[in-house]
Amino acid sequence: MGVKLFDRKFGKEYEEGLPTSPGVYMFRDEHGKVLYVGKAKNLRRRLGNYRNASRRKAHRKMRTLVRRAAALDIVPTDSERAALLRENELIRTLRPPFNVNGAFSFLYPAIGVGTDAGRKLYCFTTAPASWSELDLQWYGTFRSRPRAREAFDTLVETLTYLAHPEPRSRLPKHQPIRGSRLVAFRRLDHDTDRDIEDFLAGSRTDGLGRIAERLLEKPRARAESERVQECLRCLKAFYETDLEKLRYALASAGLDGTFIDQEERDALFIATRTPLDDSSN
Repeated sequence: MGVKLFDRKFGKEYEEGLPTSPGVYMFRDEHGKVLYVGKAKNLRRRLGNYRNASRRKAHRKMRTLVRRAAALDIVPTDSERAALLRENELIRTLRPPFNVNGAFSFLYPAIGVGTDAGRKLYCFTTAPASWSELDLQWYGTFRSRPRAREAFDTLVETLTYLAHPEPRSRLPKHQPIRGSRLVAFRRLDHDTDRDIEDFLAGSRTDGLGRIAERLLEKPRARAESERVQECLRCLKAFYETDLEKLRYALASAGLDGTFIDQEERDALFIATRTPLDDSSN
């Protein structure tokens, strides 16, 4: 199918007429709807891969796009960075069905921290605006939902050794939001509270060491030392893959705070040349 179908749809001379510059390309269906947006360092070489796609499993998506497409548009850019930014903008605005990364907000969660009646609140959600009544401090957003959710759940588990979890029946009243989680703790000491917020801000990891020392003072944590070590390793890994890089990106862009909106996150990382960390998507 590969070469013959591509040539039949777009012309045998199509590839030869393409520029070798960076740019963005878009496959459209018969109704003009964009199916997929991609970027290329070299447009001719990249689209040549579609023309020559084999029947290997790795080329399945290319073959499907060529089969489904009725038109192919290209937008040359001055640089690969400009192509990345343009690709990101088009994915966010057009929501092409064959694009996953950058197209759906559920891939971009945030972690919120606040207080309520002397209790410490922690929230995981992809809809921070829906929690405005709790006046939370937000950290994120993060590109990998699975990784962020694992880190959040691990943080909550770690806190059960150091403070007293509130039952769900005593949580502040809120509208249930699918995919979100809200928890509260009583008797969380000030130093641990500060260390956690510094950790989530990506500003320092030594707070994890101090938290580990406090865990050693807790009999249940000592009895479950292997699990505690696993929790601390998970949190440290999240710091390195997500928290530290987000702080760097924000600082490089001259932005204050600990939060970037879902719609702006990828553009921030592209503009500051920070890895997007999308390997798990």
